Amino acid sequence: MIVFNGEMDPRAFKDVLGAVITGILDGDPDAIYLDADLMSCIGTAKYACQHPDRAIQCGIAEANMIGVASGLASAGFKPIAHSFGTFASRRCFDQAFLSAGYAGNDITIIGTDPGVSAAFNGGTHMPFEDMALYRALPGATVIDITDTAMLESVLPQCLSRPGVKYIRVGRKNNLRVYAEGTELPIGKAVTLKEGADVAIAACGLMVGEALKAAEKLAAEGIRATVLDMFTVKPLDEEALVAAVSKAGAVVTAENHNRVGGLYAAVSEALARRHPAPVEYVAVEDEFGEVGPQDYLQTRFGLTAEHICEKARAAIQRKR
Repeated sequence: MIVFNGEMDPRAFKDVLGAVITGILDGDPDAIYLDADLMSCIGTAKYACQHPDRAIQCGIAEANMIGVASGLASAGFKPIAHSFGTFASRRCFDQAFLSAGYAGNDITIIGTDPGVSAAFNGGTHMPFEDMALYRALPGATVIDITDTAMLESVLPQCLSRPGVKYIRVGRKNNLRVYAEGTELPIGKAVTLKEGADVAIAACGLMVGEALKAAEKLAAEGIRATVLDMFTVKPLDEEALVAAVSKAGAVVTAENHNRVGGLYAAVSEALARRHPAPVEYVAVEDEFGEVGPQDYLQTRFGLTAEHICEKARAAIQRKR
């Protein structure tokens, strides 16, 4: 159920993330959790103290953590490994690629504070390239979480899904889009709004901005479809093509570099199946920087206003 009204989710990602992980561990004896010295950041430290056999503190050694997770997977466990997004992607990608992906070990990797949501942790902790890395890993699933209800639905699904699963999710509050208890199957886009003039395909924190943009465009007489394409790989090409066939043009919106993320995935799909004008709202060829998230969204062009601007440009390009 869609409940978007422009208000923030009252629940912080970090609180729900900790609760979902511990719930999975309590319900599945084969599930096991690994962290790289950040348990206190997502509310799992207390559980780890009480259940040291189910929660492994790997220290600031992310590559080793993924190696351990892969070994546990080979022994029949269902590992969930967490670190900040920049360390859960760049720092341990070789291990994720070889020890997990290439070796056929099924693991779930959670990267928190992706893109501008890293805020005051700054450019060193601000991954704008994590989706691109994991999209390049054969057989991987790449997910960008929209709100806490989606997190509750998606994370448990990952444990029974084959391959490497990479989930990027913030730790703070985000705009609320879905009601608690909403089921969101991995690999299926959600049509949040329908319109015939332009389609907006968004993921992660940009879904709320896309819905705000659709409201602004409606005031101008522009009808926009809004797709939540939270599964960036494998992309729901059927939903994408259906929306773009009706609207004739699309804008992608993501908290990621324009190279290798949602814009790339959408462009690749449409080039093969339904060529159409594609504009993007994403980070350009830049590194991150320190600042509050609202400043960073404006600084890197990740706002509803930027989506509206690109939507008008996409409409002008329609034949």
